[in-house]
Amino acid sequence: MPLLSADPAAFPADPPANPQDPAAIAAHDWAAFSALDEMADHWARPGWADGSRAYYWMLTFPNAPELAALARKCQKTLAPLGLDPVPPDGLHVTLTRVGTPDTVTLAQLEGVTRSVRPLLPAAFSLRAMPLAGSRGAVRLSLGPWKPLLQLHATLIDVSRTAGLAPKKPTSAFRPHLSLAYNNRQRVAAPVIEAVAGLRILSAVELPVVQVQLVELRREEREYRWDVLKSLSLR
Repeated sequence: MPLLSADPAAFPADPPANPQDPAAIAAHDWAAFSALDEMADHWARPGWADGSRAYYWMLTFPNAPELAALARKCQKTLAPLGLDPVPPDGLHVTLTRVGTPDTVTLAQLEGVTRSVRPLLPAAFSLRAMPLAGSRGAVRLSLGPWKPLLQLHATLIDVSRTAGLAPKKPTSAFRPHLSLAYNNRQRVAAPVIEAVAGLRILSAVELPVVQVQLVELRREEREYRWDVLKSLSLR
């Protein structure tokens, strides 16, 4: 399993003690989120204005009714806070950024896809666990991390070999699945309190059988994408 390390730009900054133990991951995520004093505007991201586009590797869940139902239940309870809910067809796990349309050619994308295909790991399953959050979002913890870290490392290695420079190394990867984005600077306590009441909900099992290369775009306060390639795991 790729090594994890502390990174002040990641959230949580420190990795969990046992990234293979879903309970340990969930507790670690919650400890970091519940210690926040303030939350930041997720959309105030330099270089990622409305209309921005970039290529990403992601996991998407177009046929996951239990996940969609869990998201709706949580979003309904959180609605009075005025967060920006992720629509059912927008639920995803971000893996790694490949580049932008003005820095990466279609030929490079084709080459990366060809190189990645024979290196992909076996299909696996994730647990989308109790709700927690970050500075800019309310999100589900995910576990175990080992298959996600191995997939992330493979994607990063292929990009580097192709001459592309991923922004985030696997050592700083903190897998999660966002359900709602925070859209203003605010005191964190009311959000933490609302999220705490939803942590009793049951986890959802997510089979992961494919990984998608997408052109991701920001449309006001949502993320949308077009799938360029969908590769089956072994």
